[in-house]
Amino acid sequence: MDLRKLPNLGALKVFEAAARRESFSRAAEELFVTHSAVSHQIRALEGDLGTALFTREGRRLTLTAPGKRYAEQVRAALASIAAASEALRSDDRERRLVVSLLPSFAARWLTPRVGRFIERYPELDLELQSTHTLTDFSRDDVDAVIRLGDGNYPGLFSEHLFDESFFPACAPGLNGGRLPVEPRELADMRLLRNDYQMWTAWFREAGLSGWREPRRGVLYQDASQQLQAAIDGQGVGLVRRSLAMQAILDGQLTRLFNVEVPSPFSYWMVCPEPLQEAHRVRALRDWLHDEAQQFRALYEMPRA
Repeated sequence: MDLRKLPNLGALKVFEAAARRESFSRAAEELFVTHSAVSHQIRALEGDLGTALFTREGRRLTLTAPGKRYAEQVRAALASIAAASEALRSDDRERRLVVSLLPSFAARWLTPRVGRFIERYPELDLELQSTHTLTDFSRDDVDAVIRLGDGNYPGLFSEHLFDESFFPACAPGLNGGRLPVEPRELADMRLLRNDYQMWTAWFREAGLSGWREPRRGVLYQDASQQLQAAIDGQGVGLVRRSLAMQAILDGQLTRLFNVEVPSPFSYWMVCPEPLQEAHRVRALRDWLHDEAQQFRALYEMPRA
């Protein structure tokens, strides 16, 4: 068989749609092209084959006898190509693991650890989508999400990873290295604000009754940006433990005092129920479980 003699595959696709719909206009709508484009492709195909595929009686379109036979054969061939292509896509999709997570968590917690996942599961292609947008599993091409929440995800499988808490931290060189040793000394420090507004709860935990959220200065809506501001010496930040511990271990941040306040939310891995035991999601679950266990064992500090 000389494949060089094959007609244009685009023209065959147009012909199949026109034959099935018995209309150039409806074929054009299905393929998102113009009526004239369909008509031109059919004329070119008929010229290439040397035979008429349709008869046109006024506005009515009918397949000729050769056109009818050809339509059945083309439809079977295109269906075979589509099935083979879908099989390849399915194989590729089984290897592709798509995870959605908050940008701050992706940058400060997951990315420093992700190399161990790649080494452990070299057969999987991990795709990280850093976003604040909630995932709609019925619409979005996402296998699992990692979220900071209350664990209430109706109709979905959810697995607890670890709890979160807040504590003050700053750059070691802030104020010339003269850092506060008592919580009350924060009255003379610049406090970095964020959307979580947990300073009041921390003040209460530290015995500073009557102290309220700071009202001046930059308001950071992204926790990672606030953490970076603290690292850069812009003030004292009330940081999330999950995001700050690596910077503390690296000497970029100093934790102040031994007082922390628990977050009302924890980290959860969430996915559709049918996917929880799929190989790619099972791999993610096992790896996250191990990393979360190491995090709790190595990094968490006891509360006062």
